[in-house]
Amino acid sequence: MPLLEHIRELRSRLLKALFFLLIGAIIGFLVFDQVWDFLQKPYCKLEVNKGEDAGTCGLYVTGLTAGFFVYLKIALIIGAILSSPFWLYQLWAFVAPGLHHREKRWTYIFLACAIPLFLSGAALAYFTLDKGLTILLGFTPGGVTNIVTIDSYLGYMIAMLLIFGISFELPLFVVILNLAGVLSHEKLAKHRRMIIFGLFVFAAVATPSADPFTMLALALPTVVLFLFAELIAFFHDKRKAKRTELYDGLSDDEASVIEDEPYDIGTPEPLDR
Repeated sequence: MPLLEHIRELRSRLLKALFFLLIGAIIGFLVFDQVWDFLQKPYCKLEVNKGEDAGTCGLYVTGLTAGFFVYLKIALIIGAILSSPFWLYQLWAFVAPGLHHREKRWTYIFLACAIPLFLSGAALAYFTLDKGLTILLGFTPGGVTNIVTIDSYLGYMIAMLLIFGISFELPLFVVILNLAGVLSHEKLAKHRRMIIFGLFVFAAVATPSADPFTMLALALPTVVLFLFAELIAFFHDKRKAKRTELYDGLSDDEASVIEDEPYDIGTPEPLDR
């Protein structure tokens, strides 16, 4: 396909993806109240909200258009999630023709593992969100009112969901690199302590609240997943070592035996002069 046709196809795929995103955003506007009740539950459970009026959680907006932009932001997030199968298919349909059969198979396996891992990390972040918020708001000096805006709360929540979800993908990349022959189990075992220490450092730096509870809530499951990934790498390398390679027993400067029969190119025809 010429380059211009690739650009036209990319434009067509992007327009279709945006169309599905728009449809999802419209649905997001319709179900905003139900989704917002779910999103604000971690904040509503905090002790600082026990004295609030019934039906409120003490979240604020500032400005005349702030409420509209809250609707728009949440609707777009809902739309991106609901329409993800459709715009992911558009992306896949654009990339897939350039992949070999084996590469397509590995992509399917990667997606089948990546999506549950990301959702598991996001779920863990949601259920531990109130603990981190309690620690953060606990630093507010006595006699001072902490006015939490919806924008700041949503920003904190989205950051937590993304960080936990992406962190749960790290062991999957370890397995992929091992299957590709880039990272062996021997190297993983040799640097295991440094990798675990690095995961704790990453958890301490990546979490927005930087409190010990949230750091441990992220670091401990990630370490367990890494050890499970290392176990998979161990069995894969062990199985790979038992395979009989074509060039086993040959030194680097020794020529291999050609098993196939030589190809007969025939008698060359005389050149016309």
